[in-house]
Amino acid sequence: MNRTDIDLERLDDRVVLPLATPTDHTFELTLRPPSLDEFVGQRDLVGHLRIVLGAARSRGQHADHLLFAGPPGLGKTSLAAIVATEMGANLRTTSGPVLARPGDLVALMTDLQPSDVLFIDEIHRLPRTVEEVLYPAMEDRRLDVMIGRGPSARSIRLDLPAFTLIGATTRTGLVAAPLRDRFGFIGQLDLYDFDELTTIVARSASLLSLPMTTDAAAIIATRSRGTPRIANRLLRRVRDVASVRGHSSVDATLAAEALDLFGVDGCGLDKVDRRILMLLAGQFAAMPVGLTTLSHAVGEEPATIEDAYEPFLLREGFIVRTPRGRVATAKTFAHLGLEQPTSSGQ
Repeated sequence: MNRTDIDLERLDDRVVLPLATPTDHTFELTLRPPSLDEFVGQRDLVGHLRIVLGAARSRGQHADHLLFAGPPGLGKTSLAAIVATEMGANLRTTSGPVLARPGDLVALMTDLQPSDVLFIDEIHRLPRTVEEVLYPAMEDRRLDVMIGRGPSARSIRLDLPAFTLIGATTRTGLVAAPLRDRFGFIGQLDLYDFDELTTIVARSASLLSLPMTTDAAAIIATRSRGTPRIANRLLRRVRDVASVRGHSSVDATLAAEALDLFGVDGCGLDKVDRRILMLLAGQFAAMPVGLTTLSHAVGEEPATIEDAYEPFLLREGFIVRTPRGRVATAKTFAHLGLEQPTSSGQ
């Protein structure tokens, strides 16, 4: 088959009034920024993209193949759509697990039009046989396909139009080196800081026609784990509470009450996070605990604990991983209001 930064005025304590009044229900469907000018955060990456895309436009060419890497919810899909918009191209979207066979990819790529942007989410989950079809497509814009079987089988070459492949991955290390090396630009997305998330919440609130004080936006940003997707999700839940209680705007008190109601505390921890910490600071306080034991006690799959919850708890210093297992830190005991036993290894 081988043949085959956006400059923004600093927010003050006044009410953040809606910047735009949505006249169509599509505002409810997406809060994604439509252009690089409206994309908040990732300053270095956005600056690099301006150069890459601007140079391609000046030469009248399609953009080079791009790979975006980083944790979920930071804007990889949004950037893919922005690249297509900036280049005036159509966006074709799929994901690695969907392309189970080489024929799936061949059918998709032979339907591409000149300068189209093909976005493959979770590209590290492509099967190896499918991945190998991408190599000549990315480098030489061709596909070598076998027709028939046995002695009568023959190979035909299909030429592809100029296109841009954008891959997104949450696990850069799982992207095979031959595939990774064929991307002309690799952009790493980082977690957002407090000011950036506050700006994102204020922008999203304006698109949802929800007047909100800056203090309220700051509270949501503080509990968003550095992730815009989580910030927008929490914003929608705050809006729901405001709607049910008959509030026309959101202040800091209402935002805090709404997030507490949905189980998101001041550190951004949810119910499962606190269950993990309670186990480590309670039942397993005097000993390290392995992932399998912890997952059974929590009632979640080991992969879910390791991929969805543990990175944030590690990053924020609530737990540490030792050769013998997970251990709660002094920060965990302080957050839960528990006394740290001297035998906990801390």
